[in-house]
Parts: sequence; structure tokens; C-alpha cells
Amino acid sequence: MGIGAATLADAPAAPDVAASARDGAGGGSGLAAALGDSASVGLGLVPLGLAFGVVVTHAGLPWWCATLFTSVIYAGSLEFLLVPLAVAAVPLASIALTAFLVNVRHVFYSLSFPLHRVNGRLAKAYSTFAMTDEAYALTTAENAREWPGRRIVGLQVLLHLYWVLGATAGALLSTLIPSGLSGLDFAMTALFTVLALDALRDRRGDLPTPVLAVLSALIARWLFPGQFLLAAFVVFTAGLLTRRLVTMARSADA
Repeated sequence: MGIGAATLADAPAAPDVAASARDGAGGGSGLAAALGDSASVGLGLVPLGLAFGVVVTHAGLPWWCATLFTSVIYAGSLEFLLVPLAVAAVPLASIALTAFLVNVRHVFYSLSFPLHRVNGRLAKAYSTFAMTDEAYALTTAENAREWPGRRIVGLQVLLHLYWVLGATAGALLSTLIPSGLSGLDFAMTALFTVLALDALRDRRGDLPTPVLAVLSALIARWLFPGQFLLAAFVVFTAGLLTRRLVTMARSADA
């Protein structure tokens, strides 16, 4: 009896199979799982990147500006706007105002983006920088609620890589790609349509964001016609916060 107990005490602890399975299901193998998550969206980002690279070189900028813009700025639609602003040498104050107006929507993204699952200052800083529309749509979906931070950051890195490589290829091959090529511009519309439909399907129990946006606009137009845009933003923000609190209360009661 004593020998058996001593043997059991000295034996190495068995691995936590349940924890390992849970980590594998939630995070896959990190980068490998993120590769599968990002593949469909990457197919939409690559032609957009090609189009951006063509825009950069046809505007008279060197090809490496496409790589620089997509690596450092990484703001999608804002980058298309920055090309003519850079060519025209627009003052920095005007560029900063343009960037704020185009990307103010990211303030709302931060309300529900799962940054709390990302560990480490450097990873959190990059995840905040790479919080694009596509990354937000994928990481806040119903099937992503158990994703660990490594899988989230891996997804963002791959999406960033698709964008940079597509833009660089477009800039280098711009002489082979005509500037008026039809179809590339529709890739963004198709991509965001699919992401929006997926988001609506995952949130059937909540008030859809487009409906909330329309209601906010109508309320602002009725109550504050002189300050329509500002009032609509305030009402919309209050609506998003209220929806978030209701969702958290439902989760706590479940």
C-alpha cells in the first residue's frame, strides 16, 4: 500500500488533456488556424492590393511607395485617398483631418474587438494597429468567440501580408495591368457585402447595425436638423453602447 502510494506520488503528472484539446480547438496551431480563417478574405484583399499598386505607380510615385503605404499606414480606403494628396503635397493638417474622418469608425470597433484576449504589449500594439474592417468582422463573429490571442494576431498578420504583397505586386506589374481594368474595383464591394451578411447572420438576436444607423440618422434629422451629422454620431454611439450592455447582460444571465 505504501509502495503503491509512493510510486503514484513520484510519477509525473498526466497532461491536462481537456486543456490541450480546448487550446487546440480554440486556437488551432496559431498560424495554421489563422491561415484557414484568412484565406477567403485574402482572396478579396489581393486584387484590391493589385489595384492600389497600379494607382500608386500611375500617379507618378515609385513602386516602393505602395509597399511603404501598405506596411506603415495600412488603412485601406484611406491609402487610396492619400495617393493624390501625397502627389499634390497637401499640408499635413489636411491629411490628418482626412484620416480622422475616414477612420473614425474604428472608435466603434474598439467597443467589441477582442483585444483583451491578446497578451503582451507588443502584440496588443500591433493588434490595435491592424484592426481593419476585415479583421474586425472575422474576430467578432460567433465562431470566433473562443479564439485565443495568438490566433487573432496571426489572422491580422496574414491579412496585412496579403495587402502588402498584393500592392507590391501591383506596383511592380503596373505596366502589364491597364489602369482602367474593370472588375478590380468591385472586389471591395463584394468583400464587404459578404462580411456584412455574415455579421448579420451571426447577430440575429440583436438589433442589426444598419437598422441602428438608419434610426440614428432619422432621430438626428428630426430632433437636431442643424447639427445632423454630429447628432447622428452621438445617437449611434449611444445605441451601440446600449446594445453592448444588453448583450453582456444576456451573457451573464445565460
